[in-house]
Amino acid sequence: MRILIVGAGEVGFQTAQRLAQEDKEVVVVDTNPAALKRCTELLDVQAMEGSGSDPHVLMHAGVRESQVLLAVTDSDETNLIACMFAHSLSPGIRKLARIRNETYTSFAPDFLQRTLGLDTVVNPDEEAVRAIERLMAVPDAEDVLEFAGGRLKVVGLRLRPEAAVTGQNLAELRQRPATAPLVVAAIFREERLIVPSGEDTLQPGDLVYLVCRNADLAVTLKSFGYRSQPPASALIVGGGDIGLRLAQRLEPTAMHVRLVERDPARCEYLSSVLHRTVILHGDGTDQELLQEENVGELDLVVTLTGDEETNILCSLLARRLGTDMVITRISKFAYMPIVQAIGLGHVVNPRLAAIDSVLRHMRHSKIFSLSSLKTEDVEVQEIEVEDGAPVTTTALRHLLLPRGVLVLAVLRGEEAIIPQGDTILRPGDHAVVLCRRERIAAMEAAFGPAGHHA
Repeated sequence: MRILIVGAGEVGFQTAQRLAQEDKEVVVVDTNPAALKRCTELLDVQAMEGSGSDPHVLMHAGVRESQVLLAVTDSDETNLIACMFAHSLSPGIRKLARIRNETYTSFAPDFLQRTLGLDTVVNPDEEAVRAIERLMAVPDAEDVLEFAGGRLKVVGLRLRPEAAVTGQNLAELRQRPATAPLVVAAIFREERLIVPSGEDTLQPGDLVYLVCRNADLAVTLKSFGYRSQPPASALIVGGGDIGLRLAQRLEPTAMHVRLVERDPARCEYLSSVLHRTVILHGDGTDQELLQEENVGELDLVVTLTGDEETNILCSLLARRLGTDMVITRISKFAYMPIVQAIGLGHVVNPRLAAIDSVLRHMRHSKIFSLSSLKTEDVEVQEIEVEDGAPVTTTALRHLLLPRGVLVLAVLRGEEAIIPQGDTILRPGDHAVVLCRRERIAAMEAAFGPAGHHA
């Protein structure tokens, strides 16, 4: 597969890195020579300097020989024009565009699809708000993923020393009578990933990813000693696009929401479009303001300014003042391990969410959703089991799946099944599968149709 990426920023670079690791032919176009130099020095990709909105540059970059165009610059307009010219120059090419401004996407139903032949719109702000909503629904979890339209949850819990399951091995855990059916998908111990077997034991400080049916979530959390009660009060720091979008989503709920914004003109605008949210003019890093607002008594603080350092400082202040739960927006990938190290477990990265959304459309298989876990080395996919696939021939316990590939759940019609060793996958099932990045091709072969595998 040949893929043309317009935009060598963080989203373009990280997407190119992942696709190059999967042996796809990648060409990156950007006007910034320094960004292109980073791509060619660190990745096995081709680079071309120029604007992706220039049809001559697209021709030179091989748009007619490419199967996919990803337009992921920071400019919606550049992305749209790149797709427009690609549609004209290569009508069969699949086009994915990163578009943040809702003016373009909400103008008329399917307008962009009809006029530009646009296959997919990726909105990082919308993906970030969804991630925040998932975290809010399970306050004690550091990470929450949803599959099968929310019927299945993958929940990352940081094990406390007093947790009842500490010291147990996974074989014992599955035998516990009080526990609903669940699978331990992954364990992160000191940032190292363990794809678990029955012999692995759970230790304090582990980040444990559990898979369970949504209907069993409360029981599962309780058995581990965690809450499932969503927050009743929240403070949003930053009234930009993501802050406004989140406030709008929370307005119909019973939650008491306050929003702090530094820019007085923006405060005026927010007051005109939000009706139940209390708008405060001020700086989220002002300790006096936070104390006046009794931040320590709030259930949740979400820091969503466009500045990472401000978000980190606000989050640390809120934690110090006693807030139960803090969610921090981070866009720079280099900051992710630092934020974990200083104890800010709830992190939302709009760019990572956008990359996951893009990658779902890059695979051979029929993938319905895709999410990366804490590091980018492992992902969880909801994938359709195709007719004649090798995985349909035998029970799970006898399947010779590649090391680092684990079937977490099976979705059969409306039923979500936590699999046992004797479960047999059928064509048409949706399997939720954990897979190390270097095993993706082998995993696709196992779940794909006969003849797809080598």
